Amino acid sequence: MTCRALLLVLALVAAPAWADRDDHDRARNALEAGEILPLSDILAAATAARPGRVIEIDLERDDGKWVYELELVSPEGQLYEMEIDAASGMVLEVEHEGDDN
Repeated sequence: MTCRALLLVLALVAAPAWADRDDHDRARNALEAGEILPLSDILAAATAARPGRVIEIDLERDDGKWVYELELVSPEGQLYEMEIDAASGMVLEVEHEGDDN
């Protein structure tokens, strides 16, 4: 394998780590600017609305607002998707995975 090919492989393998770092930095900067609530507040709002274990969380910009998108598994084993306003902690949507609504 040439040095150039090895560098390409290493770049492709490292790309997901760079994306994670960017997401983390973006969230930290928004928190420090007072644009979003701490993650602990968001998780408390999520479990108050639908008890369960959060298995995935993303912070997205949606129509100029920060929104947390979560996936959680209920104690009964059901999968739910939830959107929470990152600035207020208000639950915007809870959807049972597999529902068409």
